[in-house]
Amino acid sequence: MKTKAVRLHGVNDLRVDEFELPALKEDEILVKIISDSVCMSTHKLAKQGEAHARVMGSLTEEPVIIGHEIAGLIVEVGSKWQNRFQKGQKFTIQPSLNYKGSMITPGYSYPYFGGDCTYAIVPKEVIELDCLIPYEGDAFFSASLSEPVSCVIAGFNRNFHTNSLNHDFDRGVRKGGNLAILGACGPMGLEAIDYAIQLEDGPQLIVAVDASAERIARAKRVLPTEKAENLKKKLVYLNPAESEDVVAELLKLTDQAGYDDVFVYAPIQALIEQADQILGKDGCLNFFAGPVDKALSANLNMYNLHYKYTHMIGFTGSTMTDMHEAIDLSSRKKIDPAIMITHIGGLDAAAETTLQLPSIPGGKKLIYTQIDLPLTAIEDFQQLGEAEPLFQNLYQACERHAGCWNKEAEDILLDYFEVAVQSEEKGGKTDA
Repeated sequence: MKTKAVRLHGVNDLRVDEFELPALKEDEILVKIISDSVCMSTHKLAKQGEAHARVMGSLTEEPVIIGHEIAGLIVEVGSKWQNRFQKGQKFTIQPSLNYKGSMITPGYSYPYFGGDCTYAIVPKEVIELDCLIPYEGDAFFSASLSEPVSCVIAGFNRNFHTNSLNHDFDRGVRKGGNLAILGACGPMGLEAIDYAIQLEDGPQLIVAVDASAERIARAKRVLPTEKAENLKKKLVYLNPAESEDVVAELLKLTDQAGYDDVFVYAPIQALIEQADQILGKDGCLNFFAGPVDKALSANLNMYNLHYKYTHMIGFTGSTMTDMHEAIDLSSRKKIDPAIMITHIGGLDAAAETTLQLPSIPGGKKLIYTQIDLPLTAIEDFQQLGEAEPLFQNLYQACERHAGCWNKEAEDILLDYFEVAVQSEEKGGKTDA
């Protein structure tokens, strides 16, 4: 079977290649990729090439398929797995394999498995580690976004708190506490707000800080403060550009008690230092943002670390438990990953989108791999719809969902391009 895939051949060298997949082995599974959301980590991979820790060999000799936020359909199951998987099943993956202590990862390390392609072969280790996950939800984009959502959940689970009575730790954000998210209105920050709102044992006060008035305006539309109020929580949006002293204003919101948990969602020294300044007693600072600068540092208050027990953590990726929680919450509509998406495009747009990702405004860029479509902002649907009925239909569908991407819009798009969202026999057509 032929596949079309975006492959990394070297530093900044992404190409759309068409090639033959090898014959399926008994311990492998053939899949049809429907969607893949573009991760900043993949941009970093393209910038580093073989210097990236997850690249296992020579990209010149064996280029790898990029993309790891994957959703699709199972097409053919090797004989070893036919009691566990069936043709036609929807699936997603947990890309953090931790296979025998190596850094091998889908979307970074494999010549025949990644998200930015039409068809792929799932290698045995992904299946053996239970990292090929059946998905029962109704939308492919939600399955694709389960990986970034799981990373948000992992961040919450990594926080901890201590006490003065013993040396036991309480894992997670403080129940009924104060939570601040700095750099809150990017895609991951928005999902952190969404997750915190629905968290039953989560914070009582959630303060979302972002320096962009445009991002805050969108955040208020897709995550209105009333959503938190309905769950008996308080959500506050704060733009530091509109404040003379943002630290003082943040502390005022807590009656000077400070914050039990502070997440930093942008790799900026000033934000890290502001986060440290607003920590309350036993406050946990979670540096979530992944920096490119290996020398990034910040000044932290060591007096508070000693006498107020403040502490700082960081983490990358997620666990299988986080992944399953993300899938469950999304399937039950407890969270809405669609709030992260601001652009859609086809496979032909994936390479340039990945390379230019930091300079493209907005949130998550979602690639539908079975179609050809330029990267298109949801906010442009209305104007494009004046000339093209497809975009008029997509605009109307998104307006019915607070301007967000949704299952109705996904169905309109896939139907327009006649993408079959069902299993195909091996050797079937490879193009939409």
